[in-house]
Amino acid sequence: MTSEELKDRFRLFAIKSAIIIKSLPKDVVNSAYSNQLIRSSSSTGANYRAACRAKSTPDFINKLKIVEEETDESIYFLELIKHFNPNYSEQIDPLLKEGNILLSIIVKSIITSRFKIEREKKR
Repeated sequence: MTSEELKDRFRLFAIKSAIIIKSLPKDVVNSAYSNQLIRSSSSTGANYRAACRAKSTPDFINKLKIVEEETDESIYFLELIKHFNPNYSEQIDPLLKEGNILLSIIVKSIITSRFKIEREKKR
């Protein structure tokens, strides 16, 4: 997968999160969790774009760690929203799946980049 394809996936993750948020019933719980989800889901893509402009491998890893945290946070708030809105499971489940796939990709990228640094140190 190219970085452009991954940028698109993160952008769609944020858009689909926003679409779900807009459809939720308006109450205090949904409002609080939706506000958190909108921030974290949009932050995933923004921080991935920043990682793509990293100045070094350690800088890249640091920026990816932020993507990892924001993606995990998005998954958490999707789970909470699903808990309080079980009738939205059909819309939320595919987004949870995509969030977990994106998280796995980022974690693997971090591991690969750390391995690259260790390999370069041994040279």
